[in-house]
Amino acid sequence: MLEKSQNNHTREKKHLAFPFELVKDKLALVAEQISAQAQAFDPAIEGYISYVCDTSGKRIRPALAILAGDATGESAGDHLKLGTILELIHLATLVHDDIMDGADTRRGEATASAKWGNSLSVLLGDCLFAHALTLSTEFDDAELSRKIARAASDVCTGEIIQTQRRFDLNLKVSEYYKIIEMKTAALFAVATELGARLSGASEEVQASLYDFGLKLGTAYQIYDDCLDLVGDEEVVGKTLGTDLAKGKLTLPLLNLIRDATETQKAKLNKLLLQDEPLETSVLAGIADYEGALESALDEARELLKGARENLVGLADSDYRRALVQVTDYVDSLLDDCVA
Repeated sequence: MLEKSQNNHTREKKHLAFPFELVKDKLALVAEQISAQAQAFDPAIEGYISYVCDTSGKRIRPALAILAGDATGESAGDHLKLGTILELIHLATLVHDDIMDGADTRRGEATASAKWGNSLSVLLGDCLFAHALTLSTEFDDAELSRKIARAASDVCTGEIIQTQRRFDLNLKVSEYYKIIEMKTAALFAVATELGARLSGASEEVQASLYDFGLKLGTAYQIYDDCLDLVGDEEVVGKTLGTDLAKGKLTLPLLNLIRDATETQKAKLNKLLLQDEPLETSVLAGIADYEGALESALDEARELLKGARENLVGLADSDYRRALVQVTDYVDSLLDDCVA
């Protein structure tokens, strides 16, 4: 069994409460807005859109936009619209991710592709993307629309590069970070940056909150990548093990390859390139699998530490403390990958 990190900050936070209680009323309004978006589509496809939009998730991106707004001023209707737009983009990426990964379940429910097939689901994701970007043009500040569109483009680019580099055993850790910063952290970063912008925060504060979101989102993706290897599908509520099966070389695997002996690398390369499914227990029998996983988790913890440092310049408030609690919550999730 892996030893827990000796980071006191981490040990104290086991079983933390979900950190968005402070903005739950506003998140409920965002959820209503998301559900209402189905009515903007042709009645022939409204049911498909409604199914995807009503799938209950953590609403992390809307919550970050609202918390950043309140930590730098006061969130209002535009913050809710921002949260709705970012969640629609996120939902679109999930629809496409599930197609590429061949996933059958998401949040305990059948994925769109499992219900209706890949062809329809691709178009469904496209509709969500297009609708979200259309909504973004309604802001008075055109820079918001540009930044949202750029983040959406980054998400798609990151996914393309990751797909391009599947089974590429020469993938560097730095390249992995670039991929996850684009495909996941970009939406976290634009949520916190634009949440502050809508509240009239200075350019310096906006930049700090952008970096906060980028580090938080990167750490969260590392957690998700580790969970894919060691999580329990019944507990998590989604299909796991897809990264390994599809040749996505995530941080734990890259660490494993990096630290293996030449003989171990040869065996790992052979296993990773074979067509048959590969169990993590097989990897554990070849090299220091547990050490590679713990190293990845430690890197995520360092990113969360850096994210907290980005909040130092904000005035003390319940909302600033809530942003810190978000990092603490993600930090506590990392313990779920140590078993």
